Amino acid sequence: MRPITFKKATSDHKETIFNWLNEPHIMEFWDNSPEHRMDILNFMEGRQTKSCYFGRDCDFHYWMGFLNEEPYALLMTSEFVFSNCVEENSPYLSYLSQTGKTYGLDFMIGNKNYLGKGLAATTLGAFVLFFQSQFESLADTFIIDPSDDNPRAQHVYAKAGFISMGTCVQEKGHFEGEKIHIMVKKLPIA
Repeated sequence: MRPITFKKATSDHKETIFNWLNEPHIMEFWDNSPEHRMDILNFMEGRQTKSCYFGRDCDFHYWMGFLNEEPYALLMTSEFVFSNCVEENSPYLSYLSQTGKTYGLDFMIGNKNYLGKGLAATTLGAFVLFFQSQFESLADTFIIDPSDDNPRAQHVYAKAGFISMGTCVQEKGHFEGEKIHIMVKKLPIA
């Protein structure tokens, strides 16, 4: 088996990503709104306008995961910066890196052929190392926030080295009002 590889999502991946977003196993826990799809398109087209998805001034990046050169996963990253993506009363504030940079993550295995194969924890572990070595060497803190209704994701993220820091209620966005778990993974700065 070849290693897992990652690259930025491009317009070549549009059909694949949008098909994944329509899958029931994705729709349950991922935003499938027109605003999110527009932000993905904006990113794939080189981010011609600033991202205003999620009602914040964040810069979302979308990454494809490949195994044996076949796309199977999508990851979404955003730098968490105080006063930009993280507000004064945010439950994320106390988890921001004091030594490097903090990034929020969202993750899915979209390709149904790869579900239940034990790839999620391995993919997340490989991705944070890839991200730090190939995209942002100062990234030393990663935050992922699965739904309280998704204990399977919480278990997988824990296997990938994310530590549960507690719960809170999502204050904005597609999942506003839903209870989430804040999970944090720290890496040494490369």
